[in-house]
Amino acid sequence: MSDKPPCVLTFAAIDPSGGAGLQADILTLTSMGCHALPIITALTIQDTRGVEALQAIDADWVSDQARHILEDIPIAAFKLGLLGSVAIIASIAEIISDYPEIPVVFDPVLASGRGDELTTENMVVAMRELIIPRSTILTPNSIEARRLAIGEYDEQDDPNLNVCANRLLGLGCDYVLITGTHINTPQVTNTLYGKNGVVRSDTWERLPGSYHGSGCTLASAIAASIASGLGVSEAVKEAEQYTWHTLSSAYRPGMGQFIPDRLFWAREAGEET
Repeated sequence: MSDKPPCVLTFAAIDPSGGAGLQADILTLTSMGCHALPIITALTIQDTRGVEALQAIDADWVSDQARHILEDIPIAAFKLGLLGSVAIIASIAEIISDYPEIPVVFDPVLASGRGDELTTENMVVAMRELIIPRSTILTPNSIEARRLAIGEYDEQDDPNLNVCANRLLGLGCDYVLITGTHINTPQVTNTLYGKNGVVRSDTWERLPGSYHGSGCTLASAIAASIASGLGVSEAVKEAEQYTWHTLSSAYRPGMGQFIPDRLFWAREAGEET
């Protein structure tokens, strides 16, 4: 028998559309050769157009889900997405603190692609104080980076992305990957920052359309790559390549956004036979 795949424990919400959240994480991690261990943080009412409602799970249930798995299965990485409540954030912070040797990939989901608010200001504060300092890599888009970076600064504060990255690194995470999908540029540029400045900057063709779950896909792909043994910089590059291919092969199952095809390689193989 072959060696078992690396296991990644992911905290996120259920998405009935299958576009984002735990469904996106499971598909991405599986597609990239990992075994996904999904921990539910919240239930949602949503479709490909947006999120109508969110119900956070009891924090003790979140903690118990994770701790039972951690006592049973060795994991190679944590991936964090939508966290649901301040109590859940505190519970997850305790868990990852108990396993400091395990890398943490944190995708700070603050709003839906349509702009539906998914995170309160108290949750943002808790993320800054409890989760970001324990994260190996933080993967915000430009909007999320600014909201997380402003913190207790003046409300008129409008930092550029380099300043945002430095502030977030100052909170204690090892790396920050700021994605350029929400910046109005002909191409998408993602920049990875470390303690000594820019580690890498990658530019990708901007694809037409709007995508549901692209951030979840990228963060899960980074977690999969790290779990498989790559360093952070190489993991980011590998994950970006995978994510771009999922977006270039995306499909539109409903009346809203496109969904990344995380199994694009399997369909391509089927077309060749």
